[in-house]
Amino acid sequence: MSQGIVTVCYIAATILFILALGGLSNQESARRGNLFGMVGMAIAIVATILSSAVTSYWVIIFTILVGGAVGLAMANRVKMTEMPELVAVLHSLVGMAAVLVGYANFMDSSIVLEGAEKTIHEVETFIGIFIGAVTFTGSIIAYGKLCGKLDGKPLVLPAKHWLNLAALVLVVILGNAFIHAAETGGGMTPLIIMTLIAFIFGVHMVMSIGGADMPVVISMLNSYSGWAASATGFMLNNDLLIVVGALVGSSGAILSYIMCRAMNRNFLSVIAGGFGTPTGGGSSSSDEEVGEANPIDVEETAQLLLDANRVMIIPGYGMAVAQAQHAVHELSRFLINKGINVQFGIHPVAGRMPGHMNVLLAEARVPYDIVFEMEEINEEFPEVDVTIVIGANDIVNPSAKTDPNSPIAGMPVLECWEGKTTIVSKRSMASGYAGVDNPLFYRENTRMLFGDAKDMMEAIHKAMDS
Repeated sequence: MSQGIVTVCYIAATILFILALGGLSNQESARRGNLFGMVGMAIAIVATILSSAVTSYWVIIFTILVGGAVGLAMANRVKMTEMPELVAVLHSLVGMAAVLVGYANFMDSSIVLEGAEKTIHEVETFIGIFIGAVTFTGSIIAYGKLCGKLDGKPLVLPAKHWLNLAALVLVVILGNAFIHAAETGGGMTPLIIMTLIAFIFGVHMVMSIGGADMPVVISMLNSYSGWAASATGFMLNNDLLIVVGALVGSSGAILSYIMCRAMNRNFLSVIAGGFGTPTGGGSSSSDEEVGEANPIDVEETAQLLLDANRVMIIPGYGMAVAQAQHAVHELSRFLINKGINVQFGIHPVAGRMPGHMNVLLAEARVPYDIVFEMEEINEEFPEVDVTIVIGANDIVNPSAKTDPNSPIAGMPVLECWEGKTTIVSKRSMASGYAGVDNPLFYRENTRMLFGDAKDMMEAIHKAMDS
């Protein structure tokens, strides 16, 4: 295939990737966006394989078959509730690919460059390996936190900010040493030392971020993986990889900003450390008088729902863990058939990754027109008769509004307590992922429905249908 045809294919793939991002910005067009992305990637892969850059087809075919088999197995095995962990793992693979490509590119004796062109290439290699290494270990730690294999509380080391600053200064010094050494055919030693520092930096950076900030971490690592891919494109002189990496990197950065704004946080404060306390102790609101929780049973809940004119459902990570999204959909459909106005309120950082709740509700085929974002629905809670909070905690915590000393002070939350009655479906009174106590559980108009979310929703449905 001639270079001109390859270029045309790359342009077509780029357009499809842009259309894919546009499609993914809306629930109704998300499937179409995914299709655009898959077609674009297929075109890019075929064009690259048929280009003059590939000389050994057997290796390419073998790796495609192995990678495709692994991807197919993962897609069939991974549950929707495990998507955040899968995303973190895939980010780590992109990071390690950037590291390996960087080293292979540096050791490739067939690349002969001189002068400024050689210096630019070395800078690209150094930066690409650094970003890739940070992305790799950071994503591995994020995976561990998301799946519960590592503690979700932030790890706070003494003088951690100075440690991070010292590591970055050392990386700059090593970069200068690498560029000068590479001019005479060396540079491997500073490159290896920098890679090890980057690995440690990635671990420390994500370990110091608290559990409630994990949605931001996922989008941040997504951005890093994009920039790592873009740096790889510079190293390989591949225009499409540069453009696609930049698209992923910039969109991930924008998403990180949106997530931070939704939590009333700034990016630097997230990197500095997450919500909650190092010891995991919760904090109760100074403005809220903590009393006894008021439990409710399935029959009472069913009657409250049948007597309501308007019902709001707020899903959280507990719904994902219990895999209750289908039961929630059946319950909402039953209520709608009874003439009750049912809506879903979604917080931007509900769950463990951006859009987590939207994905689960879409999987259960909840109609898009009854799903609303927090800013669309918050002012309407005084008109809601019954709010059902399913496995959510931090995103409905009044302390964010009432306690200036709370770790989540200022974070926008769904103000469900403004409604007539709030029913919280939880397994226990345990605090949320941020490790912060929730005064909502003790309010006079709050009732606690203890038990597995899926079992409770099915039992409520059965009680109403009997």
